[in-house]
Amino acid sequence: MKRKNRGAVEILGLLLVCTLVAAAFCSMPGCAQDKQVVKVYHAGSLAVPLEQAEQQFEALHPEFDVQRESMGSVACIQQITEIGKNGDVLASADYFLIPDMMYPDYADWYVRFATNDVVLAYNPEKSMYADEITPENWYEILRRDGVIFGFSNPNDDPCGYRSVMIFQLAELNYGDDQIFDDLILDNTAITIEEKADGTYYIKTPEDLNPDTTKVNVRPKSVELVAFVEEGGLDYAFEYRSVAVQHNLEFVDLPAGVDLSSIAHADTYKKVQVELTAGSVQTGTPIIYGITVPSVADNPEGGMEYVKFVIGEPGQQIFADNGQPPIVPPEGSGEVPAELLDIVEMEPGATTPTPAPTATPEPTATPTPTPEAPGFEAIVAIAGLLAIAYLTMRKRPN
Repeated sequence: MKRKNRGAVEILGLLLVCTLVAAAFCSMPGCAQDKQVVKVYHAGSLAVPLEQAEQQFEALHPEFDVQRESMGSVACIQQITEIGKNGDVLASADYFLIPDMMYPDYADWYVRFATNDVVLAYNPEKSMYADEITPENWYEILRRDGVIFGFSNPNDDPCGYRSVMIFQLAELNYGDDQIFDDLILDNTAITIEEKADGTYYIKTPEDLNPDTTKVNVRPKSVELVAFVEEGGLDYAFEYRSVAVQHNLEFVDLPAGVDLSSIAHADTYKKVQVELTAGSVQTGTPIIYGITVPSVADNPEGGMEYVKFVIGEPGQQIFADNGQPPIVPPEGSGEVPAELLDIVEMEPGATTPTPAPTATPEPTATPTPTPEAPGFEAIVAIAGLLAIAYLTMRKRPN
């Protein structure tokens, strides 16, 4: 090898060694700051708005890395209360699941921040009788031979047990006492009992045993969207927001049926659903809840994310996605003091008083610790060393 080429190879080798040393140096603590993970478990119907919230939140707070996991609300909570995962944020499609399943060991507060209602989604080009269905005859369409409808598993997803409630509410609304029997009793293992006080008690066994020629049951409601889009399913009970976000046509059910109206709350509560987990869900207007679990690994990051979601930026995101925000959001329980400027506490709730800030005693100013040189500085030093080496090689012996 010629001397000139050998010198160039030696310089390149020296640069490579210096660069590797610099990279190793910058991987040490203090040279590059690791992002803080914020683990979020949330209802499937929140996937689209929370994805947008994640992007905006991380742009404002680059120190955080939001990692979301979407599933049915009951399953989300069970990740924390039964499986032992320490989520930093829990967002449920039914706010009452938080006190019902998480109090007192895993949470002691929640905030109601958004609303929704249930619609019957369909594909105008592929769903049978799509050109005939209306808010007045939808249950008659579902009864027809060949029509397949779907809802999510009531034991995993609030949209599922709400969908089951809707069939009984439809009986009360339309005066047809065979709707639940024809569409639920005859096609699943779900049962119902009318109580002496006029309420209806529905039981959902672990094995729903749906007749798949008539009913399709999936773990969470958003999983039914693709079936409707592809024509494998004629109709699916979905939250309005999910139908809007996926550009699906839908039947806008009456307010006495769709679980959207405070004015119909007395009618909704006539229907109850007992889940396999042992809890009993009573029909109520659909309201979403959010909290930072007491077992969170990063409660500070979780709180920052909650503040974003329930604050003005999050409210705009939800409004844009067909999911009306609650303004101002409503707090219950031991809501942390840092949320009180944006949360309205429910009537009768005790507002926590922030602890007084102690006046710090004067302390000597510590001597700043010199920061370790960054990667660019190391590379520059490596370049200078290479130039010096080349210069020395050119000197005559």
